[in-house]
Amino acid sequence: MKMAVNLAGVALKNPVMTASGTFGSGAEYADFVDLNQLGAVVTKGVASVPWEGNPAPRVAETYGGMLNAVGLQNPGIDLFVERDIPFLAKYDTRIVVNVCGKTKEDYCMVVERLADQPVDMLEINISCPNVKEGGIAFGQDPKAVEEITREVKKHARQPVVMKLSPNVTDITEMAKAAEAGGADALSLINTLTGMKIDIHRRAFAVANKTGGLSGPAIHPIAVRMVYEAAHAVKLPIIGMGGIASAEDAIEMLLAGATAIAVGTANFYNPLATVEIVNGIREYMERYGVADIQELIGAVG
Repeated sequence: MKMAVNLAGVALKNPVMTASGTFGSGAEYADFVDLNQLGAVVTKGVASVPWEGNPAPRVAETYGGMLNAVGLQNPGIDLFVERDIPFLAKYDTRIVVNVCGKTKEDYCMVVERLADQPVDMLEINISCPNVKEGGIAFGQDPKAVEEITREVKKHARQPVVMKLSPNVTDITEMAKAAEAGGADALSLINTLTGMKIDIHRRAFAVANKTGGLSGPAIHPIAVRMVYEAAHAVKLPIIGMGGIASAEDAIEMLLAGATAIAVGTANFYNPLATVEIVNGIREYMERYGVADIQELIGAVG
C-alpha cells in the first residue's frame, strides 16, 4: 500500500502535515507525537524580527471551533534558525517553514535567510496585513497575491506554497493569481474572520475584537474552496480547515488536495495527526486502495 505523495517535487511519506500556528515548531508536541510518522511538520509563522502578538485575551472557544487573535507572535528568524530548525532536522519528516511579514521586503528577507537552511518548503502566509497598503491583507487582492508570489520566488531556493485566505469573494481568483506569480503549491484555507461577544461581561471575547475562526465548523467551507481551487489551477494543494479525523482528511483528498494539514484538533487531541495517518491507512485497506493517488481528486 502506497501512502507517499509528491508535493511540488518534495516527497512526503504520507499526506498528513501540521497546520501552522497549531503545533509550534514541533518541540511542544514531541513528547506526545512521534514526528517521524508525519509527512511534514509546518512551523509557526516566522518573521524577520520578533513579533509580540496581540494583547490578551487572544483565544476563545466557539460552537464547533475556536477564535484566535494571537497576532503571529514569534521569536524572529534568527532564533528560529538557531533553535527550531536543528530540532526538527533530527526527525525523519519534511520541514515546511511558514513565513509572515508586513511588507514584501519582510517576506523576502526571511526567505533569503532560509535559502541555505535544511528546510524542504516555504509556506507564505499572505493573510498578514500589508502595512504599506493601509492594512488590507496581501491575500485579499489578486494583484497583491501575484506580485508578492513573484517577488518571493525570486529569492526562494525551496518550493513556495502560497497560503490563501478564505476571506475573499472568489477563492479561484486568488489561486489563479498565485499560479500566475509562479507558486509551486497552494495551501488553504486559513481562518475565517469571526467575532464572539461575552454577554455576561458585555465585552468582546478576544481583545482584538475579531479573530480567526477555525475548527470543525469551517470544514465544509474549506472542502468547497479546496475543490474550487483544485479545478481552477494545476498546482498541488494542501487542504486544511477543521480536519479532526481520517474521514475529514479523506474528504479533502477526494476534493482535490494532494496533502492535508491538521490544526485546531491538535489543541484538544495532541495525537490527532498520528491517528489520522493510521485512519487513512485503515480506510485504504478497507476499500482496497493500493495507492493514495487513486483518492486525490477522485470526486469530480
